[in-house]
Amino acid sequence: MSDREVPYDSFLLVSFGGPEGPDDVIPFLENVLRGKPVPRERMLEVAEHYQQFGGVSPINEQNRQLLAAIQADFEANEIHLPVYWGNRNWGPYFAETLQQMRKDGCKRALAFFTSMYSCNSGCRQYREDIAAAQAEVGEGCPSVDKVRMGFNHPLFIETMADNVQAAADSIEVELTTTHVLFTAHSIPMAMAENSDYEKQLKETCRLVAERSGADQWSLVYQSRSGPPQQPWLEPDVCDAIAAMDDESHIDALIIVPVGFISDHMEVLFDLDHEAADVCKHRGIKMARAATVGTASKFVTMIRELVQERTMPAPQRLALGNLGPWHDVCPADCCLYTPKRPAHSS
Repeated sequence: MSDREVPYDSFLLVSFGGPEGPDDVIPFLENVLRGKPVPRERMLEVAEHYQQFGGVSPINEQNRQLLAAIQADFEANEIHLPVYWGNRNWGPYFAETLQQMRKDGCKRALAFFTSMYSCNSGCRQYREDIAAAQAEVGEGCPSVDKVRMGFNHPLFIETMADNVQAAADSIEVELTTTHVLFTAHSIPMAMAENSDYEKQLKETCRLVAERSGADQWSLVYQSRSGPPQQPWLEPDVCDAIAAMDDESHIDALIIVPVGFISDHMEVLFDLDHEAADVCKHRGIKMARAATVGTASKFVTMIRELVQERTMPAPQRLALGNLGPWHDVCPADCCLYTPKRPAHSS
C-alpha cells in the first residue's frame, strides 16, 4: 500500500521554536542562522532583545496553548487524530517528535505550519528540515503532508478583521479615517522573487481591510536580519511611520502584524517596543492589533484545513482572487539559495 493510500492517523504542529531561558538564547540563534549570511553583530543585537524578556521567547508557550486548543477542537468534532508538535530551531525538535510518533505507531501525519504565507523560510525549509529528520529517524518514520496555506481562508480573514476593529476601538478611532499598517517579516528580495509571499500578503491585507472597513492601508515589513548589502523587502515599519508623519502629520495609527500568527518576540520587540517608541516620540496615538493566537475561528480554520484532506468531497473555502492554495507543493516551489555578499561580516 502506498503512502497516499494510508489514511492520516496523526496531526503535527510545525513551528519555529524559541529559547526558554537566558542560556538558550545564543545556541538558539546559532541554530536559526546556521548557513545564513547574517553578521554576528546582528545576532548579538537580537540576543539582547531576548535577554530583555528574561531570555524566554513566548512562542513555545503559545504553541502549547495552540496545540491544546486544536486537540480540544478535534475531540469536540470527533476528529480522532493524536496531536504532536515539532520545531525547526529548538526543542521539541522534528526528529525527537517523529521518533515519538513512530513509537506510538503513527504512519501518516497531516501538518499545519505556523506560517500563513509561501516562501522558502516559511514553507520549503520546513519541508526540507522534516525530510532530514525523517532520514535521521530512519525506517518506520511516519510520512508528513502539509495542509494548504490559509492566508485567504474566511476564518483567518474574519479573525484578523475583528482584531483590527478591536485595536481601533481601544484608541477610539474610526477605521474609515485612520491609516492601517499591515506588517510582515521581511525576507531577501531574491527569496521573494522565487515565491508567492508578496502576492499572498497583499491579498490578505486587501481582504482584511475590506472586511474591517479600513479605507487607508499599507503593507510594510519588519525584523530584517541580513547584511546591509543584501536587498530585503521594504519599507521597514519604523521608516514607514516616520515617512508618513513627515509627509502628512498623522494623529493615529493601527499596526497589524498580519504576517504572524502569535505575539512572539519579533512582534513584542519590533512593534510593541520599537514602532511604539517611534509613535510616542512623534505624538502618534498607536494601537497594535492582536495576532490570531488561539482565537476560536482560527482554531476552527485549522480543523477545516485538516478535514479538507480527510473527508470525501470537502469544501475548500477561500476568499478573494487567488482561490484555495495547492495541497502539494510543486518540486521547484520557493527555491532559494542564499548567497554571501562579498564584503559581508
